[in-house]
Amino acid sequence: MANTYSSLFYHLVFSTKYRKRHIFPNIEERVWRFIAGVARKNKITPIKLGGIEDHLHSLVLSPPKYSPSQIVQMLKIESSRWFHEELGKKSFGWQNGYAAFSVNKRSVPRVVAYIENQREHHQKFSFEDEYKELLRLHEVDIVDERYLFG
Repeated sequence: MANTYSSLFYHLVFSTKYRKRHIFPNIEERVWRFIAGVARKNKITPIKLGGIEDHLHSLVLSPPKYSPSQIVQMLKIESSRWFHEELGKKSFGWQNGYAAFSVNKRSVPRVVAYIENQREHHQKFSFEDEYKELLRLHEVDIVDERYLFG
């Protein structure tokens, strides 16, 4: 085959370390813009970023050279450094793990709407319940819940 074609949309979800509240409404747009910039710098298209104080949802379109784990690693490393240096939040960190779900292009608008409605959604559901439900919906087996939130 002469060319490579791909359509790799990923919905990535990860929490702040110990789910500590760091991403407050007064800075969240700056946080999302910075993380989107990290993605663009690496030729990843940020479709939608959002979340609330203790976690991030990111819908991205990735070139095939990156695995979801590589994308999460670059987003976490650069944004952690930014939190420390630019915002002076030396205690900031991301949880060790993450969830990554593939998204069909036809489902992109639904995932965008889901990310846009995080504040409203979390008036009814905790991050922990949301995370477990996303895993269930994507038929991801939870082997041992003791290690689910690291």
